[in-house]
Amino acid sequence: MALDFAGVAVRADTGRCGYHAGLAAEDGVAADYARRGYPLLARRWRGRSGEIDLVLGDGDGVIIVEVKKSRSFDRAVARLSQRQIGRLMRAGEEFLGTMPRGSLTDIRFDVALVNGHGEIRVIENALY
Repeated sequence: MALDFAGVAVRADTGRCGYHAGLAAEDGVAADYARRGYPLLARRWRGRSGEIDLVLGDGDGVIIVEVKKSRSFDRAVARLSQRQIGRLMRAGEEFLGTMPRGSLTDIRFDVALVNGHGEIRVIENALY
């Protein structure tokens, strides 16, 4: 663990840096979807089951997007665990409860990968 000049661990700075990198990745992914005609409905939506990075509109349906950022696409996709997938799916179902058609709303789960160069690769219908 690195230390600052006062001898205090700088782990918080590393976490803060990762947090901001994650926000930047989400910004880029949201902009990519917007360019393709999918409006942003919610960002970092939090329910009892967990948090959804991005919720986008797709006609009468929604797209739930999990954003993963790492140095490479392979590393980014490897960061998605089965436990996270379960939480994301439960949170998606919970989000549908906020929609006028409820559970009848069409839903799609995408995973957006962002590499160290800021390039984006979207895997549509990644979770079903």
